[in-house]
Amino acid sequence: MNFTRRQMLLGSLAAGGVLLAGCGSGDSGGGEQAAGGEEGFPVTLEHKFGTTTIEAAPQRVVSIGYTDHDALLALGVPVVGVRYWYGDESAAVQSWAADAVQQSGSQPQVLNMTSPDPEKIAALQPDLIVGIYSDLEQSSYDTISAIAPIVAAPAEFDDYGVPWQDTTRIIGHAVGRSEQAEQLVADVDARFAQARDANPQWAGRTAAVATRSADHFGAFASQDPRSRFFTSLGFTIPPRFDELAAGNFYTDLSFEQAAELDHDLLVWDQLSFTPGGRATVEADELVSRLAVTRENRSIFLEGPTEVAFGWQTVLSLPAALDGVVPLLEQALPQA
Repeated sequence: MNFTRRQMLLGSLAAGGVLLAGCGSGDSGGGEQAAGGEEGFPVTLEHKFGTTTIEAAPQRVVSIGYTDHDALLALGVPVVGVRYWYGDESAAVQSWAADAVQQSGSQPQVLNMTSPDPEKIAALQPDLIVGIYSDLEQSSYDTISAIAPIVAAPAEFDDYGVPWQDTTRIIGHAVGRSEQAEQLVADVDARFAQARDANPQWAGRTAAVATRSADHFGAFASQDPRSRFFTSLGFTIPPRFDELAAGNFYTDLSFEQAAELDHDLLVWDQLSFTPGGRATVEADELVSRLAVTRENRSIFLEGPTEVAFGWQTVLSLPAALDGVVPLLEQALPQA
């Protein structure tokens, strides 16, 4: 089944009938210096559609990746347009990015579009378009690249599968701020290392990041950023999920396939989309039969933690770690 990230989320929302509660770099040459950055221009980037050359430091950036604007804002780059994903449309820029918005001087317009809309994008007169965490296809890329240079996802990753570190570095290079991007990545990576080193009992344990809609379960494949969050803490993602996902970031599981979720750790995510939320999962007889449930090795991501975890960006991950790590330490404590 081929579907986009937004279709999967909104499909779950419609099925549940509930509202969301909260939610290869190239070489750079000489030339114009990026404001606040250390690199010259032009800059050339390789991606799954070919190459993009950025001639000068961008001043009007539109993010058509659902969460790409977080990296731009963290780097202090002015953003004139961001793409609506889900939840409160006015909260397309989330609370953890509030300071970064102010410091960058951005006043981004929210673009609500089910697929990249050339007219809405062109109206903002961008000099750079970022679409890494997006559903760009060749046809839309060809159209939109006529408006401004596009930073797209590298070819080596599945759709929506680019690690947040790569996203931050690619965007940093595109705007002439690679050194700043590296520091941002190092700071967040250090947070993961601290949690991982403090909990060696997690190393090599299997983790399933799961959802439940009205009529099925679901699980995220290993390249999805949500799964990568747990591999960064020492866990492994069951290879079976990649097999079932068949190149997508996510796989549906019928209720009869509930046993596919029985691993060392079971993480219930997107509870805002689940009809009845956590109570529905806890009352599910199929879930209650799993060893991971009986042995209290399940965790539930709710409220602000759910939202921060879902975004998986250099700005949201510190908040996600603050919420998730204590739950993990309770579910899988040191011996």
